[in-house]
Amino acid sequence: MLNRLAKIEKRYQEIDRQMASPEIASDLEQLQRLAQEKANLETVVTKYREYKATDKALVETRAMLSGEPDEEMKALTKQEIDSLEAKLVNLLQELKLALLPKDPNDEKDIIVEIRGGAGGDEAALFAADLFRMYSRYAENKHWRVDVIGSNESSIGGFKEVIFEVKGRGAFSRFKYERGTHRVQRIPVTESSGRIHTSTATVAVLPEADEIEVDINPDDLKIDFFHSRGAGGQNVNKVATAVRLTHLPTGIISTCQDERSQLRNRTKAMAVLRARLLDIELRKQEQEMSAQRRSQVGTGDRAEKIRTYNYPRDRITDHRIDLTLHNLPRIMDGELDELIDTLATSEQAKQLEAQLV
Repeated sequence: MLNRLAKIEKRYQEIDRQMASPEIASDLEQLQRLAQEKANLETVVTKYREYKATDKALVETRAMLSGEPDEEMKALTKQEIDSLEAKLVNLLQELKLALLPKDPNDEKDIIVEIRGGAGGDEAALFAADLFRMYSRYAENKHWRVDVIGSNESSIGGFKEVIFEVKGRGAFSRFKYERGTHRVQRIPVTESSGRIHTSTATVAVLPEADEIEVDINPDDLKIDFFHSRGAGGQNVNKVATAVRLTHLPTGIISTCQDERSQLRNRTKAMAVLRARLLDIELRKQEQEMSAQRRSQVGTGDRAEKIRTYNYPRDRITDHRIDLTLHNLPRIMDGELDELIDTLATSEQAKQLEAQLV
């Protein structure tokens, strides 16, 4: 591992030299590419240099101990050695984590699709609760949320809601939310106080660039229609809503939340590209090793990943057997403890896989 780190540092120094050369400085495209590569290596290199400095200090301090006649100074030196050894162990662990392969989609904006599952109106209300939870979480991260399309139920929930989250690292956090979410609570429509179980599914798609997903215009069927609100009434007199049908796959993408036909078409196209990229990513996942597929966050939407139990004020993530309380706080968007634990679990599995 240390040999690999030394090569990374050498490459980092080489990039510095290249960026300082007049030839590179005058080539904006190449300069940007090198700057991005340098930024990707910077965290690892900084940590590696700290590791080397700590290791050097440890060697020097051990040498001081052997030549120190004063017992009090010896005791202080031993304390310093213990501190440096502990720091070295921690740095080594941090470097192992830093060298784990990065998900190329982690920094991307995302499209989230929430759909009510089993449970009728209660499932639709739960879908709305999840939408609010994710919206508040994004707001806490200073990310922007834009609704692309929604289908409201008669009592105010969502049969379906699709929205964008724009912000650096959005996919790296939201990807752990993919799957089936289950809620256990007394519905507002239940007069007898009986606890009801319902579900909602969450899909998280990294937004795809045009370069990543090339859509042939001949493969698209485009329909325009009047936007509709709750209850089916026409909202706009002008046909601004857009429905895109990708003929080779049969995927349909609709957007009607904007007043502009062009903006609706742009958003619908973003959803279509994300769904096509998702299909490709799933094909790649199926070809991965059993070790890789077993990791947290494979995106299996049929998997029950989490239960929200309101009577007991409890939320349980079944993938890592984690139970937390204070459900209202979590539903208000305070998800970091859950997501951090899931990310740590995935890192541990990746480290274990490297040792096999």
